[in-house]
Amino acid sequence: MLNQSADHALRAVLFVAQRGGGGGARACRARAIAAAIGVPHNYLGKVLNTLTSAGVLTSSRGPRGGFRLANGAALMTIADVAGPFQRLPERRVCLLGDRPCDPTLPCAAHRQWQTMADQVTGFFRTTTIASMLDADVCATRTLNQESQPS
Repeated sequence: MLNQSADHALRAVLFVAQRGGGGGARACRARAIAAAIGVPHNYLGKVLNTLTSAGVLTSSRGPRGGFRLANGAALMTIADVAGPFQRLPERRVCLLGDRPCDPTLPCAAHRQWQTMADQVTGFFRTTTIASMLDADVCATRTLNQESQPS
């Protein structure tokens, strides 16, 4: 559902958030992020610069430099991270062409497309980075508990 750049951006932001990369916390270096998420450093550098320009991340140079979240993970949504790289599904564009989606003259897919686009857009705009990290922690704990002998 996300294009490649948006996917890399989301994984990079999750990595920075996991490492406490907000506020005064330790910054994450681009090479460490690239290695952790398995993305070529040069390509990820462009993604990180775009995220910085968009106000999702902050960056600093020097021995203690790197990337941090510009805002807290609880305030940042998937839409904030993916937005600079792709548009969210919109109901204003017809699924069957480039014409505007007109509810008074709907296409064959209008009702289903509008419902799906609203749900996807709502998910992207309401799901925070913090909630994704919480879900990841819960999943990891469950897997660890299931793998331990009783």
